[in-house]
Amino acid sequence: MRDLYIKQHIFSWSDRFSVYDEEGAPCYQVGGEVFSFGKKLHIYDMTGEELVFVSQKLLTFLPKYEISRNGTLVAEVVRKFTFFKQEYTVDALNWQVHGDFFAHEYTIMQGERRIAHVSREWFTLGDAYRIHFATEADETLVLAICLIIDACIEEARDD
Repeated sequence: MRDLYIKQHIFSWSDRFSVYDEEGAPCYQVGGEVFSFGKKLHIYDMTGEELVFVSQKLLTFLPKYEISRNGTLVAEVVRKFTFFKQEYTVDALNWQVHGDFFAHEYTIMQGERRIAHVSREWFTLGDAYRIHFATEADETLVLAICLIIDACIEEARDD
């Protein structure tokens, strides 16, 4: 199956990521909003068309994000309350995300079927991830979930 690579731009005012395929060709661009309440991310194709919009829900006990496409809510990602690992649910898609304590490795599952496996690079300037797709899946939704988990990790680091 296909792999994607996410690389964060470290010298930027907002969250900015570039997404590449196995050959290093750019596939997607991600831009965040600078002055907003809660995290807001836009995923664009290489022509600049918005494919997915991610927004953080505020005033919730655990981190909660919504994923929208063309103004329509597609899924809601909620971090579960756990102590020694990272766990998330993706409502509407019936996906679960299971990760290790440090959030360097996690798997997106639908029941017993693996959707994708995500590895976070250890020693890089800015965050960098590799997404390995185990099955045919909507790349932009998986990408959005990876960005949400990155936002949750960043928020936990800042606390």
